[in-house]
Amino acid sequence: MRFRASRADPFQEGGLNGYDAFPKGEAMRRREFITLITGAAAWPIKVHAQQATKIPLIGVLMPGRSDQSDVSLTILNAFIPALRELGYTDGQNIAIEQKFAEWDSDKLRRMAAELVERRVDVIVASSSPAARAAKLATNAIPIVAIAMADPVEDELVASLARPGGNVTGTTFLGPELVSKRLQLLREIIPRLSRVAVLWHPHAYGERTMEGMLKEIESAAQTLRIKLQVVPAAGPDDLTGAFSAMIKERAEGFVVFPSPMLFGQYARIVTIAANNRLPAMYAAREAVELGGLASYGVNLPDLSRATAVYVQKILKGAKPAELPVQQPTKFELVINLKTARTLGLTITRDFLLISDEVIE
Repeated sequence: MRFRASRADPFQEGGLNGYDAFPKGEAMRRREFITLITGAAAWPIKVHAQQATKIPLIGVLMPGRSDQSDVSLTILNAFIPALRELGYTDGQNIAIEQKFAEWDSDKLRRMAAELVERRVDVIVASSSPAARAAKLATNAIPIVAIAMADPVEDELVASLARPGGNVTGTTFLGPELVSKRLQLLREIIPRLSRVAVLWHPHAYGERTMEGMLKEIESAAQTLRIKLQVVPAAGPDDLTGAFSAMIKERAEGFVVFPSPMLFGQYARIVTIAANNRLPAMYAAREAVELGGLASYGVNLPDLSRATAVYVQKILKGAKPAELPVQQPTKFELVINLKTARTLGLTITRDFLLISDEVIE
């Protein structure tokens, strides 16, 4: 805005800076006028500076607890340092808001809605349930999911190669590996004939869970193993689930993939040890806690790969155009100390195919 001085303008016609040309009251009003105009001119500059310094807000949606006893924190503990390695530090050039649903599906949905209300720039969803909750809350904000089971069957993406919506991320190929875990447990215990399957019925979408059951039932039939499917809908159901295994004289059990069961690995390993039940898990974290063996993808690696996608989206990439990343490496981990405690002899051939042996 421009102001043109007239000939009668005292700033043009007399006195030091024009002030001597005004009576005292008029000079005061003139100073107030100048202050008003100066402030009005500076205001857009200040707003522009604030906009220029706005940093991206990343919402992290976790289905579990913030307590360190929750194993699922290993995913978050890998993700944030990975962001830092990419040049993003919380409180400096990004802001991170974390939400923990404490294994409550209703709370998970509420927290997803809260992140949308906060207008976060990206939602990082740990696991398929968190991604589903986030997708229900928004179809506009980019969602990057860590360790989805089957994102196509769970209707999170149109295809792995071309997600097509606002969701992308990484998958651990949930249904594809369940039969392999049963085979490996049979190799550890050659005379194994009765196996329980510990599963969380609503961990993923209906079609994904049905696919897992079909895979392991087919493998059990081929191996001539009697299968007992034991559900646990939440942490409080674990004690009853193990009671059912013992009642049916299970000789071992396989833990299905599930964010909730993953978060309860410490409890599951302890109960299994107390009942001398060998188990095959979906992730190495259980073996590190004292479980017998695991076969699956390295979840911290998936978490670090997800951080790269967050970086791409912050730089302008669209989730619809970022293919869901699939693992190319799976690791077999065994705990020899646990095997000895259970009276099991691990063959040299099995040790040779293992990616890591914990003494």
